[in-house]
Amino acid sequence: MVSTDSPVPAAAPRSDAELLTAHVAGDADAFAELFARHRPRLTRLAARRSDTPEDAADALQDAMLDAHRRAGGFRHHAAVGSWLYRIVGNACIDRFRMNAARREQWFDEDAHPVEDHTAQIETALLVRAALMRLPPTQRAAVLAVDMHGYSVGEAARLLGVPEGTVKSRRARARAQLRRTLAPRRRPDDGPAGH
Repeated sequence: MVSTDSPVPAAAPRSDAELLTAHVAGDADAFAELFARHRPRLTRLAARRSDTPEDAADALQDAMLDAHRRAGGFRHHAAVGSWLYRIVGNACIDRFRMNAARREQWFDEDAHPVEDHTAQIETALLVRAALMRLPPTQRAAVLAVDMHGYSVGEAARLLGVPEGTVKSRRARARAQLRRTLAPRRRPDDGPAGH
């Protein structure tokens, strides 16, 4: 017996233009099918035109959202694939500009001023060198009272010496530091105080 049922021909795949028109008409699956068809090419484009894989993924996502929203405005003057390609390229450019503006703002000296601590560091190094030239007993007295904030009595107990000894060692240390750290006068500076 011969079957009278003839095979149903498979439906031909819809063209890009048909998918876009169906999407605009409300077909919920049409845009996803269109994107799936062009995804490899659009992904390669985004990767080539982006600084990082994250930027490429973000640009592609931005582009597809834009294409999804603007599909009703497509005028069929070019192929749908070319239209999508151009939208992805523009999204990459926009993301690059946005990142450049962020980098520029980040490195803008007015936005993030950097203080110059060179003079403070140089002074600290000079003071440290001058302190290291003091005899250890004088250095201990001046450090305890002037640098660490101990009273003369507390420093005397810490160092195991009478308060008068701390006072005299500290006085000698301070006098030596003044001489060591005093600005050097050049012979052509003239007399002091003028």
